[in-house]
Amino acid sequence: MTPTGADPMLISENLLTDNPALYEQTFPDTGERNARFVDDLVTRYADTEPIPGSRLLDVGAGTGRDAARLAEIGYRVTGIDISDRMVAYASAKYPGQDFRVGDARDVTVPEPVDVLTCLGSTLLHLHDTDDIRAALVSFFGCLREGGLLIMEMRNAAFLLTDRGRRELLDQESVRRIEWEGVGYTSRTSLSIDLPAQLLRRRRVWTWDGCPEPVSQDTAWRLLFPQELRHLLALSGFGVVALFDRPGPLTEPAWPGDGVLEDRLEDDRLHVVARRRPHLTSAPS
Repeated sequence: MTPTGADPMLISENLLTDNPALYEQTFPDTGERNARFVDDLVTRYADTEPIPGSRLLDVGAGTGRDAARLAEIGYRVTGIDISDRMVAYASAKYPGQDFRVGDARDVTVPEPVDVLTCLGSTLLHLHDTDDIRAALVSFFGCLREGGLLIMEMRNAAFLLTDRGRRELLDQESVRRIEWEGVGYTSRTSLSIDLPAQLLRRRRVWTWDGCPEPVSQDTAWRLLFPQELRHLLALSGFGVVALFDRPGPLTEPAWPGDGVLEDRLEDDRLHVVARRRPHLTSAPS
């Protein structure tokens, strides 16, 4: 599972998903920022007084860092990820935590949860509107009446600004890391696919002993704020907060000054939505 020598695992379109330990080395984080962000929003917007042991489903749990920190705070957490390698890594690193392989489009739980989190642009890895709607309907089914859905993702509206196009499209990002005695370099460029409404990413990897560069292509669906509001309403949710900053990945970072900015002109989009009461199923 951990890449060693000059021979990392390559089984998908994402080297970092295939090698979770390399992912953590590339994006070092304890999970504390996301956990505080979620807990503060739950405290602010919960329909009842938050109680220890609230049930939380983390969709797109990755290496398990956020789920582990949320469990330390006192939530009963289940982490779901579509990558079996990520789930195996998280389960080994955080024994006793509940991590499972699952797809956002058809995730279910044996008992409704109080909070569902979907951070890190996980929703945007679904490119078709029908798939996004399927995921939101599944989220509705996992939450109790009045439960909270908390999401964090890229903001498509940022690309309508001069700064957004300049920062995201006009420059290549280069990252160099050392792991297991091997030096890795990634060069990342972004482009817009207008017909598909996607932000496409090409990441080219080289490492010590790599015979030739490895080019990998992924993409995020571009969702605009009003579009997301509409899809949430269709899926049985009411939006209670929609803001660009502060957040875990913004500057200033969460909690900032405690004021949620709603001009929605920054790179990140943060959503708090409530499952509408008195609905037995998501609207068809």
